[in-house]
Amino acid sequence: MFLAKLRKRLGELDLEVEFCRDAPGVTALFGPSGAGKTSVVGMLAGLTRPDAGRVELDGRALYDSATGVNLPPEKRRVGYVFQEGRLFPHLSVRANLRYGQRLTPPGQAWADFEQVVEMLGLEPLLRRRPGRLSGGEKQRVAIGRALLASPRLLLLDEPLASLDAQRKDEVLHYLGRLRGRMAIPVIYVSHQPEEIVALADAVVHIQAGRVTARDSLELFRRRLAAGEAHSAGGA
Repeated sequence: MFLAKLRKRLGELDLEVEFCRDAPGVTALFGPSGAGKTSVVGMLAGLTRPDAGRVELDGRALYDSATGVNLPPEKRRVGYVFQEGRLFPHLSVRANLRYGQRLTPPGQAWADFEQVVEMLGLEPLLRRRPGRLSGGEKQRVAIGRALLASPRLLLLDEPLASLDAQRKDEVLHYLGRLRGRMAIPVIYVSHQPEEIVALADAVVHIQAGRVTARDSLELFRRRLAAGEAHSAGGA
């Protein structure tokens, strides 16, 4: 269903990673700051061009250096949620969410507006503008907007990093509700083990631009219990 094989020289970092996913679910990219995790999701989204490799989704190449394929971001149908929500400040929450829907090609929508609003607890916020939202509320709206574009792949790049503990718990709760209800692959970037345990079902450890381990959630839990997860690519 999803394959990423990427090479990119980034200053002093020589990034070379490969991982795949053959079913829906949440794959975490886990590792310290500067390991290359955000660079990987930027290449998946089409915001950064790799030096070589291939990105394949549902049998279709989004990027392939061998054949010259490099779809622009708007053609990839990849949802991307950044560390900060990046909402349109002049639009209401409802209008921000509807903007996501307008990005969906005709006949390819799978996300339902009312269902997404309910899952993320956004009903009380629909008439507000982003300036009147907390950090956690902004991230929930950003996630909803990305989902309502009916993406084939969802990228969550440390979406809780800028939040305090209370807001982080709030968003984790709603992400947990989404976890079992999406039939698309999700890539979740974090260096926080507790987020990985709460959300992921597979873990790709990245350190210094290289994949150092690939774990099931069960194996990741065992690494944590044994104090090994950080040395394999932890915070």
